[in-house]
Amino acid sequence: MKITFVTDTYLPQANGVATTLSRLVEGLRERGNEVDLIRPSFLACEEEGLRVPSVALPGYPEVRVGLPIGLVLQYRWMRHRPDAIYVATETPLGASAVNAARILGIPVATGFHTNFQDYVAHYRMPLLERATMGYLRRLHNRSDATFVPSYDMIQRLQGQGFDKLRILPKGVDTKAYRPAFRDENLRKSWGATEDSLVALYVGRIAAEKNLPLIVKSFQALAERHPGFRGVFVGSGPKLKELQAEHPEFSYPGVLFGEELARHYASADLFVFPSMTETFGNVTLEAMASGLAVIAYDYAAARQHIIDGINGYTAPFGNEQAYLDSVIRAADAPDLGEIREYARASARKVRWRKVIKLFEKSLKEIINQKDGRPLPELASIAP
Repeated sequence: MKITFVTDTYLPQANGVATTLSRLVEGLRERGNEVDLIRPSFLACEEEGLRVPSVALPGYPEVRVGLPIGLVLQYRWMRHRPDAIYVATETPLGASAVNAARILGIPVATGFHTNFQDYVAHYRMPLLERATMGYLRRLHNRSDATFVPSYDMIQRLQGQGFDKLRILPKGVDTKAYRPAFRDENLRKSWGATEDSLVALYVGRIAAEKNLPLIVKSFQALAERHPGFRGVFVGSGPKLKELQAEHPEFSYPGVLFGEELARHYASADLFVFPSMTETFGNVTLEAMASGLAVIAYDYAAARQHIIDGINGYTAPFGNEQAYLDSVIRAADAPDLGEIREYARASARKVRWRKVIKLFEKSLKEIINQKDGRPLPELASIAP
């Protein structure tokens, strides 16, 4: 197949969407497909393909989005028609790609990777939440299918009037993330000893990630465990404020590759109380690294964590229950076994299976465009 990806983010940007897309592109090519990548020109990736102008997102200057180029895309796809188009982001660039595909009659799928409607509420724009959801619903419902990474997210979107939803779970590279990367010298650089308890957070340092609860979790652990160390990996609009208010924690910045893997493996707990995830790739990366994850019971945690067996979960939005789970994890006499089970669970979630499902689903969407019906959701579930 000839497949075109349209996205506003890609590696080397540090976020779950970029990581997922690079895996999908790489995997599809390994299976003999041709993949073209359309993205903003500011992205410093080595991929060939069309680069488009972009602008900074208001209030979030480090995030840039592509501008609409509908006529350019129509001309490009009339000359070199793809078999299917995958629009990964819902910005003006993505919307223009959906419109161009519909005009040309090319099968087009979209991905629901980010809860933008939840983000606007965190940035004190609650009145925009309904408008944002309406925009997202109209855009996705204009596509031939919308890929969603978790079943609870599908249920939520169905309740908001989204249709043609398809499941596309996430995988994890258990060779890239593994306990063998544990580094005692790195732990010493955090001020931790061999016996110290270390809790880690990896992600954007931003309001939508529930930073206050991470801080409360770290403080609760410090009160109970002498020598405790808390580590924030990442960057974002709240980083400087967080560093100023809590200099007792470590802030190594944005990390990639083996350096990121060493930080995961050198911790003991992974504290992730975000309530705005569509999935949360970091959950699987932490589990693959042998960490006990504490998360709210939804998205990746609901799919992959059994409370008290391979990690810990708390009822969604219940802050006290979450803090109780953090303490329960830290005090668990069998924490070592739980971390081993976390690793074992992650090893069952392979990208190869996800890639095959994605390829199969794209072929089904193409067949649907030719008049053949698309199978029911359950028939293509992994």
